[in-house]
Amino acid sequence: MSNEKVVTRFPPSPTGYLHIGGARTALFNWLFSRQKGGKFILRIEDTDEQRSSEEATRAILESMEWLGLYWDEGPYFQSRRYDIYNEFIDRLLTDGQAYHCHCSPEDLDRQRQEARAKGLKPKYDGTCRNVCLDQAPGSVVRLKTPLSGITQFTDLVKGVIRFDNEELDDLIIRRSNGSPTYHLAVVADDISLGMTHIIRGDDHVNNTPRQILIYAALGEPVPKYAHLPMILGPDKTRLSKRHGAMSVLAYRDMGYLPHALLNALVRLGWSYGDEEKFSLEELVEKFSLDNVGKAAGVFNAEKLLDLNAWHIRDSSDDMLAERLPPFLENRGFRDLDEGKVEEVASILKVRSKTLIEMAEGAAFCFEEEISYEEKADNKFLKPDIAGLFEELCERLAAISEFIQENLEKVFVEFLEEKEIKLKKLAQPLRVALTGKTASPGIFEVMQVLGKDRVIERVRNAVVHIRNKKAQG
Repeated sequence: MSNEKVVTRFPPSPTGYLHIGGARTALFNWLFSRQKGGKFILRIEDTDEQRSSEEATRAILESMEWLGLYWDEGPYFQSRRYDIYNEFIDRLLTDGQAYHCHCSPEDLDRQRQEARAKGLKPKYDGTCRNVCLDQAPGSVVRLKTPLSGITQFTDLVKGVIRFDNEELDDLIIRRSNGSPTYHLAVVADDISLGMTHIIRGDDHVNNTPRQILIYAALGEPVPKYAHLPMILGPDKTRLSKRHGAMSVLAYRDMGYLPHALLNALVRLGWSYGDEEKFSLEELVEKFSLDNVGKAAGVFNAEKLLDLNAWHIRDSSDDMLAERLPPFLENRGFRDLDEGKVEEVASILKVRSKTLIEMAEGAAFCFEEEISYEEKADNKFLKPDIAGLFEELCERLAAISEFIQENLEKVFVEFLEEKEIKLKKLAQPLRVALTGKTASPGIFEVMQVLGKDRVIERVRNAVVHIRNKKAQG
């Protein structure tokens, strides 16, 4: 297999949304194939008709696309590949590696009870194994599992793993309704799609010997396996929603960047020295299964939030401007000027942990009329500031190019002339322009708002101050 091109796959079941564990498995497969110049295949394991749904399938595809984990082939749907599975089953029957079993559910239940009574493992006793029965209504097809010996493989993460064949029974590979079972379908797909590496969670370790025995019965080469460590919550119990683990799309809707989530996911079981922050390009370059640990990874929602803030700060303004509009639209702002959105992103990215926070901070720029926070209004919009605001408007109106450099120059001259400090004017002006006491730098805010809107808002603040005085 050393000369073969690497082929990996991600095979989600569309019985629910894509969550953290599945997304990490997809990422590790994607990174490994990209790092090796190989192929990444998406396969939808939708043979459970009752639990699978189109909605879940769409959500999985949408999650993968949002994360940027684009596949080279697929998506293949197992529900449309039954002909392939039946060909493999027929092959096993023809070669004497599988057989028809007529035992009824009642027979199987009786066998299990008898085994327990003898202190044995409750498994199928092989009643039909060597009887050479034909297919019949209600019959199943079973794989002939070796009755002794061991099944062994070298896991690329965990090392050598052995299973005693006596612990395994003759696995059903086709149900009585004619549908293939999970293990048969998986192996048939992995063979027909040319898989070289199976990278999956370590909850699949016990499935591996059964699947290896199907490969052996078919005379097919066994792919290399790598089982990833579990993901735990901060309390070291199995990861769940109570730890903040939600679907991938929920993180998207909460304003996380895809590369921030991928950065957090890759660190759940993989490391590269002491480095914590990676771009996707760096991950493709540095990823190796050699650096996947055996210990469980611990998911930390606060760490993810910090990573998201870092990736927002490190992102280009135009990229943020592409991702910000849906969050602005949720606040009622539509038909936005792209250049204005990019300007706002540029001044808010150093103080935003999520895109929701950025949209909240950007509201002042897109609101037709702002409202003043009551505490800020009472503290800073006082009568003595109205006259300064009026004079300032005259100076601002005379600026030909409304940029930070020119604004700072005007302010320096104005403050010297009035013999006042910047803080005397800056915070009232911030409230007049944004309605709040916290915002990016005052000159950045003014440049983004633009000359006309700045003057309009300062004059509105003057009217507001005088109305308060008249009423008070």
